[in-house]
Amino acid sequence: MSTQTPVQTDSDAGRGIAPTAPRPSAARGQGRPAAAFLTPFVVLYLLFIIGPALYGLVLSFTDASLVKPGLNGGAGFGNYAEALGSSDFWSSLWHTLWFTILTTPPLVILGFLLALLANRVARGRWFFRLAFFAPYILPSAVVALIWMWLYTPALGLLDTTLAKVGMTAPSWLGDAAWAMPSLAITTVWWTLGFNFILYLAGLQEIPRDLYEAAAMDGAGPWQQIRSITIPMLGRTTTLVAVLQVIASLKVFDQMYLMTSGGPNFATRSILQLVYDEGFTNYRVGYAAAVSMLFFLVVLAVSAVWFTLVRRQEKVV
Repeated sequence: MSTQTPVQTDSDAGRGIAPTAPRPSAARGQGRPAAAFLTPFVVLYLLFIIGPALYGLVLSFTDASLVKPGLNGGAGFGNYAEALGSSDFWSSLWHTLWFTILTTPPLVILGFLLALLANRVARGRWFFRLAFFAPYILPSAVVALIWMWLYTPALGLLDTTLAKVGMTAPSWLGDAAWAMPSLAITTVWWTLGFNFILYLAGLQEIPRDLYEAAAMDGAGPWQQIRSITIPMLGRTTTLVAVLQVIASLKVFDQMYLMTSGGPNFATRSILQLVYDEGFTNYRVGYAAAVSMLFFLVVLAVSAVWFTLVRRQEKVV
């Protein structure tokens, strides 16, 4: 005996009879195309993200080295204890945190201000968007070459400009007190465009009716920014701030290319310490342990971000 699927007729609809729900087998069939499209991403994610992360976790408990095959025996928590007791680890972590402190506030504030100005420009808006975002697409090697030329003692653009006004330029990359701020200036110029684009997208989502109503009530431009723009961009600011903190914590390229961690290791970040231990000292197991400790720092920052977002969602 064959079974037919009930079909809703016009008379059934008139009597208020609900349509028959689709079969579970049909629902599963609709999800197969989505699973097929997601499969390549899942495979690549497992191979290049989850797999190396788990392998790095295993390495962190061993004495693995690049000059010896295999894992070379277990070290337990010895690598972690050595890292936590090492002055190099703590100094590199402090340099990374100090760099994050120097770069995050200006990148967030300038990104907001420039997006606000570009959004209010009536003519040539495309030019300002291109000008502010263009440095972000440059490779790190190109950015390093540009700013190393600018910082060149006696010959660089900054030194010659200051000399014309009677000022003596510091040793931008050769002085331990100026090296980190110099790298921060380079990073702000380089990566400002990303935050600028995020803020610009957030500004375009704010209804214009709010500004028109505020203007009719007598609110000036600054009052509109303080009462409408900043509150409406609360989630965007949270996103920008946390993404910027994570990006600054992962700094490596510009420091390695411009100063190589100098002078006197004053600009060596935690990722450069991992690189030095793993590929210079060949201590892969110890480098993996340092990486895991740094991962916990980044994970803590991410947890703070999720907490802030949830609080904002509850308020809204």
